[in-house]
Amino acid sequence: MKNLLTLIFFSCAFHGVTQIPPNYYDDAAFLTGNQLKVALHDIIDGHTAYNYSTLWSLFPTLDDDGSGKVWDIYSDNPSGTDPYNYNFGSDQCGTYSGEGECYNREHSVPKSWFNDQMPMYSDMFHMYPTDGYVNGLRSSNPYGEVNSPSNTTQNGGKIGTCSYPGYSGTVFEPIDAFKGDLARTYFYMMTRYKDEVPAWTSDMLTGGDLSSWAENMLLAWHLADPVSQKEIDRNNAIYGLQGNRNPFIDHPEWVEYIWGPIAGQQETQSEINMYVYNNVLTIDMETETKQITMLDAAGKLITTATIQTSQWSLPDDLAQGIYVLKVHAGDQFDVIKIKL
Repeated sequence: MKNLLTLIFFSCAFHGVTQIPPNYYDDAAFLTGNQLKVALHDIIDGHTAYNYSTLWSLFPTLDDDGSGKVWDIYSDNPSGTDPYNYNFGSDQCGTYSGEGECYNREHSVPKSWFNDQMPMYSDMFHMYPTDGYVNGLRSSNPYGEVNSPSNTTQNGGKIGTCSYPGYSGTVFEPIDAFKGDLARTYFYMMTRYKDEVPAWTSDMLTGGDLSSWAENMLLAWHLADPVSQKEIDRNNAIYGLQGNRNPFIDHPEWVEYIWGPIAGQQETQSEINMYVYNNVLTIDMETETKQITMLDAAGKLITTATIQTSQWSLPDDLAQGIYVLKVHAGDQFDVIKIKL
């Protein structure tokens, strides 16, 4: 029953995306906290690593802005005209003395943090084509938020002293439209390389994961800037090349399950005696408060309920199909699949 349930729930794609392979996330089903992080690491580990020089030829597949130009997160202007655009190939850096001259390969997690080691060095999930001058301006500084910039780029990126609570070093702040993209990039890197991160060096990292200030800031960025179609398309394209995915694009809720307020809530799965007959769920547990979550086969939430009794009536207007019922009682839960 559990295996069949997991297949149904996790083979369905987020936001209608159909490229997530069936069963890809089965081993992550119903986990939270470090258990979820470990399971996701094992799923996305061991991708196909490309030579760093090959990235030039892959960017047109990953970062086309829809007009055949480079989609540069450091120069793109989502609400107006871009200050400049680059052609793939012919506008590669080279030398530069200011913005708008050429684009190069940005390690959004700076390569110096991990000592230029593979496969991080060419992992496409954190590699972006960006203006060479802005890339150099950002240098190896952490991402952050800046109130009084010492330099502002043409699309509004800022370099300066960090104003986000908990850190006061020099940081680079990208524009709001790409903060969620970069946050989910970092959550991917913390998960894909969880065994390597303890050896990395950065003020954004502590004890093998994100520093508390960086974790709080990136979580806020993630929530304020939801997954975009650009990220979905890029995720699918990278999967076709590297053979792994960014789970936090496919399932954004997992960010909070690992780094958010509920990350530490561990559950013990048990066999709660329950069944459905004549559209009534009966739970063999009289006294415990029971929380019920009902999903359809695509993982869409149908309804929730909290009951003190042993029976709960299913909604009257349900269409025929397969549904999933998850019941919590204290720190235990169980799941059943029903067909109407």
